[in-house]
Amino acid sequence: MNVELTKFKVKKGKSQHVDEWLKFLNENMKDVLITLEDEKMFVETIFREKINGDEYLYWYSVQGEGGQKVEQSNHWIDKKHLEFWGECIDETFKPVDLKTEVVMIPEKIRKSMI
Repeated sequence: MNVELTKFKVKKGKSQHVDEWLKFLNENMKDVLITLEDEKMFVETIFREKINGDEYLYWYSVQGEGGQKVEQSNHWIDKKHLEFWGECIDETFKPVDLKTEVVMIPEKIRKSMI
């Protein structure tokens, strides 16, 4: 099981487009959740932060082993998601993977995640 929290920087001037992106995901949650099955993604959460005029998105995820990468998906929702990603995420900023120190998932929940 992989538990990750990664920080990405939003391109300058793309905050409104990020609004649209997050709204799109929320409005299409039924289809989003279907795509998570192939990825073996148990939990995926996006956080947003603004610091000194810069904007960041954080992805928190709990994922099983051997899941499909979103880039390999043919599902329309993933294609649109990656389109937003290309528009909004600053590729010149090296993503920051925060260090996982403690994972607190009760055993009965872990067993259902296999």
